[in-house]
Amino acid sequence: MISQLRIFIHQNTHRILTRCTSSLVNKLILLFTSIILLIAVSFTFASYKMLEQESAVNNISSNSNTLKLVNQNFEDYFAEVDKLTLPNIKYDEMIDAIKNEPTDYSAKLFLEAYLRDLFYSGKDIECVTLYLINGGKIYYISRSDIFGGVKALEDQTLPTTDWYQRALDSTKNRFIQSLFYAPHFRYSFMNTGSFMAYHRSIIDITYRQPVAVLSLYFNSLKRDRILRGIPVSPGEHVALLDSRNTLFYVDDPYYGKLLKNHQFLRQVQARGKRTFNWKIHRNKYLIVCNTSPVDNWELIKMIPYSLIYRTARTDRNLSILIGGIFLTIAVILVMITSQAITVRLKKLAATMERFSNGNFKAEVKINGNDEIAGLAKQFNAMVKKIDDMINEEYKMKLIEKNAILKALEAEINPHFLYNSLQAISTKALKSNDADISRMVDALASTFRYCIDGKDVVTLAEEIKHVQNYLVLQKARFGRRLQVQFEVDETTSQIEIPRLALQTLVENSIKHALEKVSSTVTIILKADVGSQKAYISVRDNGPGIAPDRLAEIQESLQHSWGEIANHGIGLTNLNIRLKLMFGEEFQVNIRADQDGTVIGFEVPKKEV
Repeated sequence: MISQLRIFIHQNTHRILTRCTSSLVNKLILLFTSIILLIAVSFTFASYKMLEQESAVNNISSNSNTLKLVNQNFEDYFAEVDKLTLPNIKYDEMIDAIKNEPTDYSAKLFLEAYLRDLFYSGKDIECVTLYLINGGKIYYISRSDIFGGVKALEDQTLPTTDWYQRALDSTKNRFIQSLFYAPHFRYSFMNTGSFMAYHRSIIDITYRQPVAVLSLYFNSLKRDRILRGIPVSPGEHVALLDSRNTLFYVDDPYYGKLLKNHQFLRQVQARGKRTFNWKIHRNKYLIVCNTSPVDNWELIKMIPYSLIYRTARTDRNLSILIGGIFLTIAVILVMITSQAITVRLKKLAATMERFSNGNFKAEVKINGNDEIAGLAKQFNAMVKKIDDMINEEYKMKLIEKNAILKALEAEINPHFLYNSLQAISTKALKSNDADISRMVDALASTFRYCIDGKDVVTLAEEIKHVQNYLVLQKARFGRRLQVQFEVDETTSQIEIPRLALQTLVENSIKHALEKVSSTVTIILKADVGSQKAYISVRDNGPGIAPDRLAEIQESLQHSWGEIANHGIGLTNLNIRLKLMFGEEFQVNIRADQDGTVIGFEVPKKEV
């Protein structure tokens, strides 16, 4: 049953395709409809992606600015708490009262009054405690105490708590404790439903020792007022962490688990990256962070991409609807236009058939019986003949060009051989056998490279050849010849004409090193652009006189048949570059009192 269904589908599909492609009209309709459909789909997809990206960028920008402003408000809030817990005006009286509390009743009254003033200074304060370190006594006032007023109790074990030790060890003499996870409270009056506790160690400046710990427990009144500055849509979440990644607030406790994930926190702590993506139950979220500049409070907003892209999806659906309407209209116009085109093509085919009744013969096998097949049948005969003529002419040009290249390369070798042998002869009189052996090896390598027969080599191969060549030249000039290579691996496979680099180096030796008695430095450099590579040789020799430079540049414009009386080095290389890569690639020369730079460009084509 399944096999019969497959056969039925295959037969009907083949029948439909045959009918659609049996005539030129149907082919044109199918072609243009496919093009329009492709453009419409591509445009809709591109627009959708652009809207997605724009929505993400706008969300990042607006939320980053909002978080920065709200985080600054938190910073100001904690700065106010800092100022509140520092008894700057009555500091000495406060220290004296703490010291004299066991024996002086007025000291007790002072401390109680101080705690009451703190407690009633703000509606966000739920509880205030003062622990006297020497006496082990706690003074407290709390909203959870229905009787009100300041009370006291003794407790020698409070210093064993974690927040107590952190407050005393802090360089800022204070510790802000998160109460988000409702820790165990030692006393019921501390369990006030606060979201944080602010612990301040009070230091006796005379002895630089802590004498008491002041603790304030804050409800969420001001925190929620500050957080209202962050617009939160359904599905979005906001969290607040301190510099130790301790959670102080999150609007959904479920997401508090996420804020314990080490990889997530590592992303948050990446100071240079204030946004990143994170997956939560297969839902992708945009995480926007802001760190306060003073205490490094971390404000985090989690935004689902489904919410960010909601507008983009609405625009996409609207684009699809409008695109469908325009596609229907376009198909109708294509059908009308295709009918008109086929009528003209039939007339053109008949004209070409009359034109081709001469000596042209059809050689290409044509499949199909439509109008284009008839047109191609007549056109192929003419193309075949023209193609044969072009191929013949092209082959002749290639033969001529190769012959010119071989002749140009052949002229370089005798000059190099003469200079190399002269260097070996000079070194033989001054050196031991090891130096002679090294020179002979270098000479053998250069001979092998010269007769290799390749027209084009890599830059790495040419540099290796130049290094062998320089072994011979250094034997001749000694320390007067200094060479530097500024070539990296990214340029090593660039294709250049064989012996091109040697020609430039040889020119520097001839016109710079041989003209002076001082040391000359030659720098070989390769720079790669987007489409071309520039190879250059620089020397710090005496340079080239302006009239001589003009004469050389004029000689570079000569063709192959004109170079016999103008030297064979740079002109030779210039002609080879044009023959191999085109008229735009040629040798260029710059010279001044600091030396000479000769270089050339080649296409960025690697082996």
